[in-house]
Amino acid sequence: MDWSDLLQEGEVLRWEAKPAPRCFTFRNWRRSVMGVLLLLLAVFWEMVGLSAGAFYSLPLLGWIPVPFIFAGLYYSLGHLIVARLEWDRTYYGLTDRRILIQQGLLRNRRMGVALENIRYFEFKPHGEELASVRIAGSEPTRDLHIVCLEHPGRLTHVLEQAILANHPENLFLPRGVHRSNGKTP
Repeated sequence: MDWSDLLQEGEVLRWEAKPAPRCFTFRNWRRSVMGVLLLLLAVFWEMVGLSAGAFYSLPLLGWIPVPFIFAGLYYSLGHLIVARLEWDRTYYGLTDRRILIQQGLLRNRRMGVALENIRYFEFKPHGEELASVRIAGSEPTRDLHIVCLEHPGRLTHVLEQAILANHPENLFLPRGVHRSNGKTP
């Protein structure tokens, strides 16, 4: 990945990575289960609608479940194909000043948070050396999601150093405590 167009003057790339392909593709596998159920229900509804439409001379009854069939197809298989295609265009980078993410299917979305603006991060392990990391910036809408990262210890070490240097009060908060004012929500 060529990061030169995203780097600022004097900024140095220290680390870059891609998500693990299977983890990234199947991270929303529960949608597939619900999609298969929706597809089966919609196909049954289609068969009933076609037979009832033929019996009562109402051909529109067969067209009503068609959008649900397409939704079931998308949620059972389509979103997996979209996620795999998006994986090809997903990159994570860490410079001496910022964390950068580039992702997107049809259009590249580029996001970043300065290291001094990182308030806290949440770590969600998926395996021994596989995890997702959500990084909260000082603006509430600037959360970055680094999904299915292999060897996340390299990134979390830098994040801990940045938080310790800029927001040491947020480093070891217990789960469930709101990070902005220290009170329980």
